[in-house]
Amino acid sequence: MQKSTITEMDPVLQVALDFMNLDRAINLADEAVKGGVDWIEVGTPLIKSEGLDAVREIKKKFPDHTILADMKTIDIGRIEVEMAAKSGADIVIVLGISDDTTMKECVDASRNYGCKLMADLINVSDPLKRSKELEGMGVDYICIHVGIDQQMQGINPIKELERVSSIIRTPLGIAGGINSETAAEAIKAGASIVVVGGAITKAKNAVNATRKIKRAILTQTPVKTHEFKKYTEITEIKEVLEKVSTANISDALHRTGHMTKIMSVVGGLTIVGQAVTVRTYPGDWAKTVEAIDKAKSGEVIVIDAGGVGPAVWGELASWSCMKKGISGVVIDGAIRDIPEIKKLKFPAFSKIVMPTAGEPKGFGEINIPIKCGGVVVRPGDWVVGDDDGVVIIPHEKAIEITNRALDVLEKEDRIRKEIQRGSTLSKILKLKKWERVT
Repeated sequence: MQKSTITEMDPVLQVALDFMNLDRAINLADEAVKGGVDWIEVGTPLIKSEGLDAVREIKKKFPDHTILADMKTIDIGRIEVEMAAKSGADIVIVLGISDDTTMKECVDASRNYGCKLMADLINVSDPLKRSKELEGMGVDYICIHVGIDQQMQGINPIKELERVSSIIRTPLGIAGGINSETAAEAIKAGASIVVVGGAITKAKNAVNATRKIKRAILTQTPVKTHEFKKYTEITEIKEVLEKVSTANISDALHRTGHMTKIMSVVGGLTIVGQAVTVRTYPGDWAKTVEAIDKAKSGEVIVIDAGGVGPAVWGELASWSCMKKGISGVVIDGAIRDIPEIKKLKFPAFSKIVMPTAGEPKGFGEINIPIKCGGVVVRPGDWVVGDDDGVVIIPHEKAIEITNRALDVLEKEDRIRKEIQRGSTLSKILKLKKWERVT
């Protein structure tokens, strides 16, 4: 089987419409087209949600643009390529991990039905080896792709692109968290097709976002952005967590991680930091105060006092924390001296407020796993608190959950913009359509 003759192509910007609802996808595509996007991808979630009618409608709406159908085909290749091509797809995207027989069927079908074929290398263990094989089979484009779940763990596709582009002549695409800063880098690394999802689809103004990315591609010069990034270093975590809310984090944790009945006693203040844990007996405040000496600047003291009084924390302990730069305290128990703590503006969260303190007897332990507000907290876990309450991020999942929480915030920003334009939340999300069938 001979490969179609393709050597070089001008770089193109492809937007991936990974929406659940067609009207939102069309509105976004319209903005992206105004911003200069070249190719429009009907994403897999949209195809699964709306069927191939999504391809038909987008082709009708944008007849002068190249339309891609991300079928993620892994079997019955001929049928799926035929369906997509007849629905208006100019390029059909199939999975590079498909069996060779399936891939050859896809290539043959693309020739029969007048479309091109792109192989997506998501989850391919050896992209270079598979790219050589796919090139030999005659695919028209190969896409180096790091999936969304992998992006949340900070995996970057550009290094793999550089390795593949040094060997493969087939035009290469790249997908996986690309923004206006990394788009230029992708072109320099050998990409002909830059696939962008969230950096356009989550933007409050998709026209401007598209223009920035297109400019970066054409000039091969990064355009600085503070949005739509994926973070890879633990040193970046605190800065990002300060941008998101506990609600964003709870969503990222699949509606888990929140403490029960523990709320801010000051109001309007937030805490972000890694946990120094304390287990003490009811009313025994010795270990809670000793933990201040062990905690480092930026950390949060989290106390399991059995969920009852008397108070194990007050003004003087808060003063001591502020002098050391400790970010805050969370108490499954009681706190007192609230007027003074409010004046200090010290972030304090507690289950109970009462005037009576206990005695410093010295029972308990510091920096062991505890349970606070019904949630297990270990030393080094991330603690985030605001007026909605407190959530805990396990330290080994800090990078992933931080990226996911930021993704939640960015998607909400886009929805806010659509509401400002005159829609409503139920209309945007099509809630009636997605009510569970019983």
